[in-house]
Amino acid sequence: MKPFHHLLANTLVANITNFTVWFALTFWVYLETRSVFATGMIAGVYLVLTAVSGMWFGSLVDHHRKKLVMLASSAVSFLLYGVSLVVLVLSPEGSLTRVDGVGLWAFIALVMIGVIAGNPRGIALATLVTLLIPEDRRDKANGLVGMVSGVGFLATSAVSGFLVAWGGMLYTLVFALGFTFLAFAHLLFVKVDETRVEAPSDQPAEPKRMDLRGTIRIIAAVPGLFALIFFAAFNNFLGGVFMALMDAYGLSLMDVRAWGLLWAFVSCAFILSGIVIARTGLGANPLRTLLLVNLAVWSVSAVFTIQSSIPLLAIGCFIWLFLGPYAEAAEQTTLQKVVPYERQGRVFGFAMSVELAASPLTAFLIGPLTQFVFIPLMTDGAGADLIGDWFGRGPERGIALVFTLAGILGVIMTLIAFNSRYYRQLSAAYRAGNTPVTQAAPGT
Repeated sequence: MKPFHHLLANTLVANITNFTVWFALTFWVYLETRSVFATGMIAGVYLVLTAVSGMWFGSLVDHHRKKLVMLASSAVSFLLYGVSLVVLVLSPEGSLTRVDGVGLWAFIALVMIGVIAGNPRGIALATLVTLLIPEDRRDKANGLVGMVSGVGFLATSAVSGFLVAWGGMLYTLVFALGFTFLAFAHLLFVKVDETRVEAPSDQPAEPKRMDLRGTIRIIAAVPGLFALIFFAAFNNFLGGVFMALMDAYGLSLMDVRAWGLLWAFVSCAFILSGIVIARTGLGANPLRTLLLVNLAVWSVSAVFTIQSSIPLLAIGCFIWLFLGPYAEAAEQTTLQKVVPYERQGRVFGFAMSVELAASPLTAFLIGPLTQFVFIPLMTDGAGADLIGDWFGRGPERGIALVFTLAGILGVIMTLIAFNSRYYRQLSAAYRAGNTPVTQAAPGT
C-alpha cells in the first residue's frame, strides 16, 4: 500500500470513531430528554467549535508536518474522551439527563471538543492530496476521500445506534478510546515523505501564525473564489437544518436501532459516490458539477419529507448523501489547483470557518423555532388547518415543513449562483490556474 492509501485507511478509523461519538451523543440526549431543542443545541455546539477552530487548525497544518498534526489530533481526542468517561461514571444518577442541568451541557461540551479535535485530520489530508497525487488525478483522489467519509458514516450510523441501545454513552466512550488508540498506533508506522515548500528567495518567509490578512489576500487574488466560499457557507446555513432536525425526525418515525440501520443503508450512497468519482472524475469544470449537484440536492430536500414515509425518507437521504461527495470534491479540487500549496492549510481552514459560520446560527435558531413555532403550527395551529389534510398533522409534520422550506430556498439560491458573474470568473480561473507544488519523493 502507498502512504496515501494508508492515510485513507487511518482516516477511516478516525472518522468512524469521531462520527460514532457525535451520532451517539445526539441519539442519547434525544432519547433521554425527548427535546428537539437539546439536539439542535448539540449541532450548534459542534458547528460553533468547528467554525472558530478552522483557521487555527489550518495554520497548524501549514506550519507543521501533516503526519504530526494527525497524530496530535488523535492524542487530544483520546485524552478528552477519557476525561468524558470519568465524568460520566462519577456523575450522580440522573444529573446528565436534565436539559436545564449544567452537568448535561458540560458533558456535551467536553465530548464535542474531543470530536472537534479530529478536524485537523481533514485539513491535513486535503493538503496531502495536493502533495502526493498528480494534478490530473486529484479529483479522483478527492472522490476516494469522500468514499472514506461514506464508509465512516455507514459504520457509524449502525454502530452508534446499537451502542446507545446497549450501553448508552458508557459503551460509546469505551469504543471511542479503543479505536482512537488504534488510529494513533497505526499512523506511527506510516511513512510520509513531506517535502517542505520554501518561499522564493525574493519573498519574505511565511509567518508561523494564522496570518489571516495574508490568507484573505491569497483568496481575493483568485476571481470568484470568495464567492465559492460564501456559496458553500449559504449551503451550510441550510445544512444546519438537517444537522439540527434529522435525528429528531427519523426517531419520530422509528426506534433508535432501526434509525441506525437505515443510516447504515443510505450511507452506502457515500461509498457508491466515491467509487464513481474515483473512476470518472468531476468533468472539465468542477464548479459546474458543484452547482448541478446542489440544484439536485435542494430539489430532493424540498420533497423527501412531503409525507410521513420511511421509504421516501430513505430515498431522499440516499440521493442527498450520494451527491454530497461531488460537491465536496469539486470545491477541494478547485482550491488545490488555484491556491499555492504552502497556503492551502490556512485557506482550507479559512473556508471551513466561513462555510460553517452560518450553520451554528441555523442550528441554534432552528431547534427552538421548530419546537415552539412549526410544531405547534402543524399540530393544532393555522398550518394544520391550511395544509394538514394532505401534508399531515402533528410534531413530526412540523419538522417536515422546515425541511421543505429549506429545500425550496436552496433551489432558488443555486439558480441565482448559476447565473452569476462569479461563477464565470472562477471557472475561467480554474481553467487557467496551475499551482506549483514541490513534489514528494517518488513512490509516495
